[in-house]
Amino acid sequence: MRKSVSTILTALLLSVSLVGCGGQQAATDKKPETPASPNASQQQPAPKKGGKLTLYSPNAAEVNNPIVKEFQDRTGIEVQLISGGTGDLLKRVQAEAANPLGDVFWAGGADSLEAYKKYFEPYKTKEFDNLSPQYVDKNNIWTPFAALPMIIMYNKDLVKQGEEPKSWNDLLDAKWKGKIAFADPAKSGSSYTQLVTILTAYGKEDKGWDFVKKFVTNLDGKILSGSGLVYKGVAEKEFALGVTLEEAALRYVEGGAKVGIIYPSEGTSAVPDGAAVIKGAKNMDQAKQFIDFLVGKDVQALIQKEFKRRSVRKDAETVQGVAQTKDIKLVDYDFDFAATKKDDIIKRFGKIVTGQE
Repeated sequence: MRKSVSTILTALLLSVSLVGCGGQQAATDKKPETPASPNASQQQPAPKKGGKLTLYSPNAAEVNNPIVKEFQDRTGIEVQLISGGTGDLLKRVQAEAANPLGDVFWAGGADSLEAYKKYFEPYKTKEFDNLSPQYVDKNNIWTPFAALPMIIMYNKDLVKQGEEPKSWNDLLDAKWKGKIAFADPAKSGSSYTQLVTILTAYGKEDKGWDFVKKFVTNLDGKILSGSGLVYKGVAEKEFALGVTLEEAALRYVEGGAKVGIIYPSEGTSAVPDGAAVIKGAKNMDQAKQFIDFLVGKDVQALIQKEFKRRSVRKDAETVQGVAQTKDIKLVDYDFDFAATKKDDIIKRFGKIVTGQE
């Protein structure tokens, strides 16, 4: 029988403790301790234990629950988890700016966090030197959690062998009209990243938007309210195709679902999702502990092993059976463009959907 996520995380924590990596303590040891880099205990005072923490997170429950539980068990910090779509939760952070009710936002697309950066407190994690440079924010507004390639997912029962789409352009084929799952980029951070990825692949100005118009026409009015509905819809045969996250599709593949994955030939993106401390957080010390915990070696090993997400650490092990990042064609994703133009891009997409453009 397949081990539970909690069992796997406990085993990972124990193995890290036994080999002495990072000075971390096993989950089975009842003395809570926060993950740290190898010499962090000598460089910084020990963090406070106990207290409270409020998390805002668009992550799926199967990702959040075991990680939050382990953090609580290790630190004694009581966690309140508020779930929702990336867009809705970011608007909540904005609305609460004068009196923040949340402490950490975890884990929307880094480009979405960048767009709301004035509502976050810069924090350089203790694990910073262990993170791959291509994923970190130079201003430390957000901390990367996992690299997330965007892909086309297809159902093998609904797509004949040999007719699988190979590119973004193939999504414009009339035979897929009304059969493509795509989430509203105003509500889903990953969908917004997908939209910017497509715009980047075809040109951020007229050519890119011409493509988007044709793509929206082929969606045939079916804009989904959340990213989870995309991969579920494809796996459950509601849609033949879906634009989604690699990790979501990989979990279905591992589970035996008859689905496949396409990395579009024009290029895709592997933008990290991230975590950020909310400016003015009432539980600032606990918030920083949670950020450190997320990028510690054990949690990063877990997200690769159990959730098929790509670690942002330099020392991460290679995941077998998954395409290596170096072998995936990537577009030159522009974070500044994605962040500063987010409102304009979402508004224009909405006008296209409603037929105003």
